[in-house]
Amino acid sequence: MSDTGDRIDMHGDRRIDLAARAAWLYYEKSRTQDQIAAQLGVSRQIVQRLIALAQSEKLMRFQLIHPMSECIELAEKLTDRFGLQYCDVALNESGNVEDIPSVGLLAALYLENLLQQKAPVTIGIGNGKAMREVARRLQQMNRPQHKCVSLMGNLTRDGRASHYDVVTWLAERINAQCYPLPMPVVTNSIEERKVLQAQPGYKMLSALVDEASVLMMGIGYWGAEASLLMDGFITPAETRQAMERGGVGELLGSAIDSRGRLVDADYHPRLTSFSPTPSVSRPTIIVASGANRVQAVQAAFAGSLANGLITDENTARLILKDQHR
Repeated sequence: MSDTGDRIDMHGDRRIDLAARAAWLYYEKSRTQDQIAAQLGVSRQIVQRLIALAQSEKLMRFQLIHPMSECIELAEKLTDRFGLQYCDVALNESGNVEDIPSVGLLAALYLENLLQQKAPVTIGIGNGKAMREVARRLQQMNRPQHKCVSLMGNLTRDGRASHYDVVTWLAERINAQCYPLPMPVVTNSIEERKVLQAQPGYKMLSALVDEASVLMMGIGYWGAEASLLMDGFITPAETRQAMERGGVGELLGSAIDSRGRLVDADYHPRLTSFSPTPSVSRPTIIVASGANRVQAVQAAFAGSLANGLITDENTARLILKDQHR
């Protein structure tokens, strides 16, 4: 995934955190350096340097003594529990259950590592509060060869734009090519959706999503403060119906039940978003924080709608704890 060669090009604290993770995987989990390189998305040479750094910084003494040790263990448990392709857990800096800044930074660092490579990369990106934080935390770069494509629209039915224009912010931060989806999240009619999706621009965006190296998105929950409702994309009546039909989470606009299946919501045939399609070769990563999103995250994994997670330690514990019930 990475073309960073034998450099470790990242912030100092992140460099130490990554060294702690590499050392833990090597000494505690008995992973090979090639396996660690694949899991962390770096070269084998960087893994060697990270392990050496962990030794020189005295992070290892029969057991990992770095503060990240518990987060690393939580990430491993989540990976094993849900069969994830990628998982990372942030230290909870705020002390609250929800810590979107820490999670957003961790997701931004993941993207920065991916964007280091010279070969063109296409990133499919969702909208919402968590993804806005990712874009805000991303370091400025000059990567005109890369492409950022939106996985969902940004307009209400009456043409009002949401303030979460994530794909534009992300592309501006890294000077990449930007492909927004300039259409309502939910249209007024099925016929309107068909007309919009028949346009050449939509088909081109669909092809870009298919070729994307990674898909990254937030996840919503249902209730009085559901993001689709608060942003004006669906009506209170449509919100109530999605909940009554068993909706526990919302992924790229779709209402899903506890098993990750689409609920029978009336607005679904008018939804213009792209559907996530996880595969072995492509991470589909949910960026989530907060107790109100725990059930939604579990549902997405139950339905194999995603294969990656970036969260904080408090949320990770809740996801693992509630899974026993």
